[in-house]
Amino acid sequence: MAGRLNIWRWVVLGLAALYFLVPLAASVIFTVDVPGEGVTFDAYTQIVSADGFTSSLVLSLELAAATIAVVLLLMVPAMVALRLGAPRLRPVVEVICSLPLVVPPIAFVAGIATVLKWGPDYLSRTPLFETFVAIQNPSFPFILVLAYVVMALPFVYRALDSGLRAIDVKTLVEAARSCGAGWPQALVQAVLPNLRGALLNASFLTLALVLGEFTVAQLLGFQPFAVWIYSVGGSNAQLSVAVSVLSLVVTWALLLTLAGVGGRDKTAESRG
Repeated sequence: MAGRLNIWRWVVLGLAALYFLVPLAASVIFTVDVPGEGVTFDAYTQIVSADGFTSSLVLSLELAAATIAVVLLLMVPAMVALRLGAPRLRPVVEVICSLPLVVPPIAFVAGIATVLKWGPDYLSRTPLFETFVAIQNPSFPFILVLAYVVMALPFVYRALDSGLRAIDVKTLVEAARSCGAGWPQALVQAVLPNLRGALLNASFLTLALVLGEFTVAQLLGFQPFAVWIYSVGGSNAQLSVAVSVLSLVVTWALLLTLAGVGGRDKTAESRG
């Protein structure tokens, strides 16, 4: 029975690998095999010099870092407080955090655009008008961070909820409090170290979401990396596919880097 299970496991893994690797290999072949010229890597050498590549990639990474920081600062204290003080509200919070999954992105961005258009008409003589202008700054559109935080809530909630289920939060906090730690210190020094895996998983999912999100940024008129790839595809299909392959590699590299950092931290703790 165990041998049969191992065989089926390898079969499933092999089919999954084919499902992901065959399209990726076809994309790479399309970018390097030029009819009449043979194999060339011009599509990849042109990426760095392409107009808007560096600025759009840096913008996406900045948005990802800000989104991860905001959503974790929002959700971690809320989830811990929910676990300690109001466990009966957990289903309510779960439903609220799951709403972005059932709201179409086009409807979500339409609501954001309506609010942004409404602001100048009714708040032009108030200090809030400057806030509406500031969050739409093209160099760093904070409105995208707010939108991405909402879109990331279902994934961050699931990751943190799984991590909190695996530890006894109440005992950890009570032990820290009995040693004289305040609530913030108990959260940072007693709870967060035991949530490192959950925090990394939430960061992985949020990073992948921000780097690949297109609809909200495009309709609001901003150009992070995903929108730049689309705009390049209209003029140079081969370069667009090359950038897509590179973006996938960059995303994997970032995720593996975060995973490696988490793994080294765990190894250091086990040795200590």
